[in-house]
Amino acid sequence: MRWLTLYARSRQVPASLAAVVIGTVAVWALARDGGPGPGDPRLPVLVLATGVMAVSIGFGGQDLALDRTAAIRWVPRRAAHVLLAGTVVGAVLLAVQAMGPPMTTTGFVVRDSAGLTGLAALGAALSGGRYAWTPPFAWLSLSFFAPPATSTSTRVASWLLLPPGTPAATWTALLLLITGTAAYAVAGPRR
Repeated sequence: MRWLTLYARSRQVPASLAAVVIGTVAVWALARDGGPGPGDPRLPVLVLATGVMAVSIGFGGQDLALDRTAAIRWVPRRAAHVLLAGTVVGAVLLAVQAMGPPMTTTGFVVRDSAGLTGLAALGAALSGGRYAWTPPFAWLSLSFFAPPATSTSTRVASWLLLPPGTPAATWTALLLLITGTAAYAVAGPRR
């Protein structure tokens, strides 16, 4: 086997990809049957967060000691893993969305999948791969119950649900992506 196949299998990529596709298709099917209107961002955010939580399990390897002692450079591989995971989650939603009426815009999907993936990578660096899903879940819960976005702090708290092009939401997502990817790429998952 080649190293890429082994890496993907050790990171549970096939199972994560199946969970992302099944979850996205299921939510899309439910949305077609009388879900919230096309302007409501909650459903696409739920799809993206679920997808990111599914792929975040792969941010921890089977054997952390082996990962830390391997003779290969992990920093670029970990960074590529995070960026590819976020790209796949967003692409699956956009592909499923292309089959029917759009749930949201491409800019919204790109921003939210990037920010949530960075948040999951930060969770892996702080808590380990097993618990990398908790920061995206916590921020999703916070954004659903946050007060209306009137100040900068409430815009940052509810960045997931703000329309595309909102500066506070864009900068928050970008900061989460850069911080999470850098922390995970350099430190790896916590033991």
